[in-house]
Amino acid sequence: MADTIKQHLGSVALLVHDYDEAIAFYTTKMGFVLLQDTDLGAGKRWVQLSPPGSNGANLLLAKARKPEQTAVVGNQAGGRVFLFLHTNDFWRDYQAMVAKGVQFNELPREEPYGTVAVFEDLYGNKWDLLQLNAVC
Repeated sequence: MADTIKQHLGSVALLVHDYDEAIAFYTTKMGFVLLQDTDLGAGKRWVQLSPPGSNGANLLLAKARKPEQTAVVGNQAGGRVFLFLHTNDFWRDYQAMVAKGVQFNELPREEPYGTVAVFEDLYGNKWDLLQLNAVC
C-alpha cells in the first residue's frame, strides 16, 4: 500500500522595507496575529503573521536587503493580485478594513465564485478580499 502524500503551503515570503512598519500594518489595519518574531542576528528576523482563525499558510516577512529585492517590494506579482485573503464575512471585514484606512482599488463586486474587492497593503501589493460562494 502506497503512503499518502500530505503537503501544504506553510508560509509565503513577502518582501518588506521594514519589519516593524509591516507588523504594525498587518496587525492593526488587517487584524492579523503576530505568530513569531525572532531575532536571527545581523538585522534579520523570523517574522510570521496569520489572519485570525487561519489554519492555512502564514506570511513570512522578509526584509529586502539587495537592490533587486528592494526594487520589487510592493510589486512581487508584476502588478497582478498577489495574495487572496478569504473570509467568512466579506462585508464585516471590508467595512473594518475601510474604517482602518486600508486602500481598496475598486468597489466590491459579485462574481460567479463569490464577493470580492481588490485592496493594497502598505507597500502596494495587491490583494483580493474574497468570500467564496458555498459551491466553490
